[in-house]
Amino acid sequence: MRVTRNRFVRFSLASLVVLLVGCSTKDTFEQPVPVPEIDATVEFKRIWTMSVGKGHDDQFLHLAPLYAGDVIYAASADGLLVAVEPGNGKALWQRRSKDRIFAGFGGDGNQLYYITRDAELVALSRETSEELWRASLPTEGLAAPQSNGSLVVAQTTDGRVIGFDAANGERLWQYDGQVPVLSMRTAAAPLVGGDIVIASFANGRVIALTADAGQPVWQYEVGQPQGRTELERLVDIGGQPLVLESAIMVAGYQGKLALVDIRSGQEIWSRRASSFYSPSIGGGSIFLAAANGDIIAYRGSDRRELWVQDRLSWRQVTRPVASGDYVVTGDYEGYLHALSREDGALQGQLKFDSDGIRVPVQVIEDGNLLVYGNGGRMAVYSLKPKK
Repeated sequence: MRVTRNRFVRFSLASLVVLLVGCSTKDTFEQPVPVPEIDATVEFKRIWTMSVGKGHDDQFLHLAPLYAGDVIYAASADGLLVAVEPGNGKALWQRRSKDRIFAGFGGDGNQLYYITRDAELVALSRETSEELWRASLPTEGLAAPQSNGSLVVAQTTDGRVIGFDAANGERLWQYDGQVPVLSMRTAAAPLVGGDIVIASFANGRVIALTADAGQPVWQYEVGQPQGRTELERLVDIGGQPLVLESAIMVAGYQGKLALVDIRSGQEIWSRRASSFYSPSIGGGSIFLAAANGDIIAYRGSDRRELWVQDRLSWRQVTRPVASGDYVVTGDYEGYLHALSREDGALQGQLKFDSDGIRVPVQVIEDGNLLVYGNGGRMAVYSLKPKK
């Protein structure tokens, strides 16, 4: 299967209801293919597993764990907060909050941040989980707050980007972005550097702001709205841009995959693509989950298409990540899939969480895989050849 424009906007009815906000549609819908039957050559070996509250608690959230090298921090929608050791899953601390959590964790060297259902930005101590401060937001946020240690930035669903003092939660500045009538319920977290903040918007634009005052520096258009209906004109950017030295790589829905200079916003290269997530890289290749569920690999040197795996079409796959000789993704039914990095062939499979997997798998120490399911199950796996 190849991606074509008229297939970009089709999804299962259930997923479209939770993904779109602002209006309704009478468009047609594609049904997910059944989970593929494969002859597995690799298996997911569990290192540890635990339960983090109710996970997303049947809400369309993106509560990805924060892997901070020596600690994994995770939160559930019903307010369970945990810090665990990556190697064995041993709890360093656990706290039950009265908050209903909509976004998080983000963090810096000293603090953790999340956003509540009541539109409050909350700061905690990384060491003790003690609450340090909280600040009001104008509306809800679905993207994890990000920080450079002195500045914390939260982005709300109505397109506002707000900078706070990390020490005390004082609001420092606010930038009001434009949001179209219809947008995807996605969560593109901002990038926060020492002197620049990069935010992605539902109108298909990436905008760089000064970190000290929130003033625009440059903007880049990942997707340009086209068509007669609001559904056809969707151009959301749903993933945090990938930083590559002095450039960022970004992808958008019904837009393109592009590499952009981080200082000037000038396009270095681009090619047509449609994805809800940013790409990942590994072994000199770029990996992208297309909006229709195809996993695509491009050669990094010239962006030539290397392979397309189309046996996961419309299964709402997560951002693919490279680990060793494999590329791993999850799907809406809670399956993990291991693909060959060389040719995209399906090599391994595991049913992980019956509530599904929405947040991307993360590669942590020793190339192991951190997985967090919608139902609250969190685990670390390694990939091993099947005996």
